[in-house]
Amino acid sequence: MNIKSYSIEELENLAQRIREKILETVSKNGGHLSSTMGATDLIVAMHKVFDVTKDPFIFDVSHQAYAHKLITDRWEQFDTLRQFGGISGYTKPKESSYDYYIAGHSSTSISLAVGAAKAIALKKEDRIPVALIGDGSMSAGMVYEALNELGDRKYPVVIILNDNEMSIAKPIGAISKLLSQTMAGSFYQRFKLRVEKVLEHLPEGASYMAKKFEESFRLITPGILFEEMGVEYIGPVDGHDIASLIETMKIAKNLKKPVIIHAQTTKGKGYEIAEGTKEHWHGVSPFDLESGKPLKKSQAKSATAIFSETLLELAQKDEKVVGVTAAMPSGTGMSAAMEKYPNRFWDVAIAEQHAVTSMGPLAKEGFKPFCAIYSTFLQRGYDQVIHDIALMDLGVAFAIDRAGIVGEDGETHQGAFDISYLRAIPNMTLCAPCNESAMKDVMAFAKEFNRPLAFRYPRGAFLSEDVPSEPFKLGKSVLLQEGEEILLIGYGNGVGRAQQTAALMDKKVGILDLRFVKPLDEEKLSDLAGKYTKWYVFSDSAAKGGVGSALLEFLSQKKISGIELTTFEYPDRFIPHGNTKEVEASLGLLPEQLAGKIQ
Repeated sequence: MNIKSYSIEELENLAQRIREKILETVSKNGGHLSSTMGATDLIVAMHKVFDVTKDPFIFDVSHQAYAHKLITDRWEQFDTLRQFGGISGYTKPKESSYDYYIAGHSSTSISLAVGAAKAIALKKEDRIPVALIGDGSMSAGMVYEALNELGDRKYPVVIILNDNEMSIAKPIGAISKLLSQTMAGSFYQRFKLRVEKVLEHLPEGASYMAKKFEESFRLITPGILFEEMGVEYIGPVDGHDIASLIETMKIAKNLKKPVIIHAQTTKGKGYEIAEGTKEHWHGVSPFDLESGKPLKKSQAKSATAIFSETLLELAQKDEKVVGVTAAMPSGTGMSAAMEKYPNRFWDVAIAEQHAVTSMGPLAKEGFKPFCAIYSTFLQRGYDQVIHDIALMDLGVAFAIDRAGIVGEDGETHQGAFDISYLRAIPNMTLCAPCNESAMKDVMAFAKEFNRPLAFRYPRGAFLSEDVPSEPFKLGKSVLLQEGEEILLIGYGNGVGRAQQTAALMDKKVGILDLRFVKPLDEEKLSDLAGKYTKWYVFSDSAAKGGVGSALLEFLSQKKISGIELTTFEYPDRFIPHGNTKEVEASLGLLPEQLAGKIQ
């Protein structure tokens, strides 16, 4: 829709309609709610001031971009949000030319804007990148790497900082608030420009005094950090006052240099139940609009909940147990330990690199760190895992949550690659539990293991039924069921899938809980090769460099022939979003599909 000619009243009505549409859809489909409701007015103003047909609109993380999707001709398709084959919950250029870049991880937007600005300058075009970034994303170091270059090179870029918790900086008193509002207007910008011109002609002493006078306007506002990095600062402004936002964005656009607009918004704006800093309204499952209560009944205990309970038990018994997470205390289940032992468990914000490295010295000093990070986000700390943990051979335990298909969040969040990218690292041990008992046992093993170790587990509940588990022993697997000719090899949640597949087959097959993919149980695998000639691998991971690859390498190195190995790991492509079962069906990974393939 073209909103360039809309009046302020029409824009405000549009923002209200957009919020209603978001509420209606997310309450049915699930999705990100509070962040996207809070950003609606900002996005409406962006579309009014800038030209989305030519200006790159770059959304950090992009889960707050629902309003952008609705404005850019996806109103009718919005009911399919996050559904298999429907529109994505994140920006996706393959879905729409109005989505400039794919995003799902945080803190990339300013780097992208700098890159876009360089291309625009080289092409000598009249376009300007606009980046919308949340205050949480400002905690990552990549943001400041980008700002550092942007402030030096002075490319025209407008950055809109969506501060929905006032976590970047709080205005100090009434005077600061007054000055900040003044800075958002054209008077202050004209004043600054004139001061800069005057400074060029004044004697040294007078120039120094004038410069200090101009700087004094900034010293008691939140903008000093950005101004010192060479980026113009405007704000704070009311992120729900569309008229004010439009005026401010026009000023920023016309400055033709890097500008950051600091806008203060309310999470969940327009839906009173979700308004404010209530973490559980960030991403939601389907819910009742009137009460705000989830529609789904409680399911089996999740792997994350088991991790949370077990970590707390270990921490109560041993004061050397410590832990870290990167902005996901509830998501990783570390919040319970943080609440009880705030001096031993830390949330370091969106800073996976720092989270990983900071645990190294704790291990060196005799503590036992558990580093709880989603599979998809641990990718961001990869160099640190190699350089700061594995190279030092330190006993940090990586608890890799959301391993496997995560459903509606899709391509940017699927936990497909952790086995592949960690298996190549020397000194690294990789293992995985298959049920609740095994989860407790692997954590007990990890606590006593004084070398780098990573264990992975799924989003939601384990597929395998909970039965008493044998204690974990380094590099040892467990044969769960004897059979003939055919051996189903499960790793982690793949054990449950193997068991479900075996139950649908017309002959008895062997089932092996591999447990360790590095090191492999070479002795047992060699023995099994003498009895089972057809091996089928079940693991919720990428096939390239995955469990099947490890087993093929083993067979080759040991010169074991006569084994026909088939892996049911993920194909070499990015996996789309959608209901997990529908996604698995599209990949041919449902138990009935797998049983049919084997037979």
